[in-house]
Amino acid sequence: MKDWILYFIIYLIAINIITFLVMGLDKWKAKRGSWRVQESALFTFVLFGGGIGGILGMIYFHHKTKKLKFQIGFPLITILEIAFLIYFFANL
Repeated sequence: MKDWILYFIIYLIAINIITFLVMGLDKWKAKRGSWRVQESALFTFVLFGGGIGGILGMIYFHHKTKKLKFQIGFPLITILEIAFLIYFFANL
């Protein structure tokens, strides 16, 4: 396997774990009424490849599940990124 592919896989695993944990942190902060993670930051994590972690965080922590922009946005971004990756790797 090419080195860059291995690094890319490691990056994707890391960004998804981070996104999942940030969703949990935001839920924890919400319950306590303290400082919150900005919604734009949550979307940024997803845009940088953390969509699966974001979706799993929504489900596991029951967080942002009633907000339509998260219900649609996280899965839509994730699907588009996966489609792009399939296209990219199919044309290597």
